[in-house]
Amino acid sequence: MKIATWNVNSIKIRTDDVIRWLGETKTDVLCLQEIKCVNENFPREAFENIGYDSVFLGQKSYNGVAILSNNKIEDVHYNFPDDTEESPKRMISATVNNVRVINTYVPNGTELGTEKFDFKLNWMQRLRTYFDTYCDKEKNVLWCGDFNVAADERDIYDPIKKAKDLGFTKTERIALDYIKRWGFVDCFRKFEEAGGHFSWWHYREGSFQKDLGWRIDYVWTSQVLANKCVACWIDKNPRTWERPSDHTPVVGEFDL
Repeated sequence: MKIATWNVNSIKIRTDDVIRWLGETKTDVLCLQEIKCVNENFPREAFENIGYDSVFLGQKSYNGVAILSNNKIEDVHYNFPDDTEESPKRMISATVNNVRVINTYVPNGTELGTEKFDFKLNWMQRLRTYFDTYCDKEKNVLWCGDFNVAADERDIYDPIKKAKDLGFTKTERIALDYIKRWGFVDCFRKFEEAGGHFSWWHYREGSFQKDLGWRIDYVWTSQVLANKCVACWIDKNPRTWERPSDHTPVVGEFDL
């Protein structure tokens, strides 16, 4: 079973890319971030036509998350339980083939020392509380998405130069590590210890061509599920397509 994450940076623009990628890779479950559309405009029928059910939590112009699956999607939860209708749409979770999938678009934080940065840190703390309250580390739990934090120095092209940059500050990495200590395993690191493997490249300055990237898109699982992970990789191919997202898919394959 293949489960993947991809920040598509507008599903309206990249519906055809997602359909193409699913057709080429035969991925079973795809978690999307930054769909940037209200629920009424999500292209559900386009995915149904290729055999994928979908659940989604949309927001006009910003944020938004979705899960596509060629298996039955069950027990869907939207955002945190104490969120309101006005809360940013950043999390959706569901069970597919006995795997609890939590798909998140972690806040960017915008600028250090601002209310939005504080919101990011608070949101991450709430996410850890969510895992503590609603997830069982002795079961198949998978957390994926755009984390908007590079977990360690291997996950960024110049960790010394970028040490104080948003997305790589010590404060953010501590917050991310606290969530990881719930019991998560970075599936990619199960197979690849070396640095230099990235999932996001800025649109400017030829960053992709120069491979000036960050690894901020992750597939993390409970140890129970990590034991069933037989492969995990970053698929850079869609980043080479016309009008690509600035992110590319990350895929975990599991023997279930």
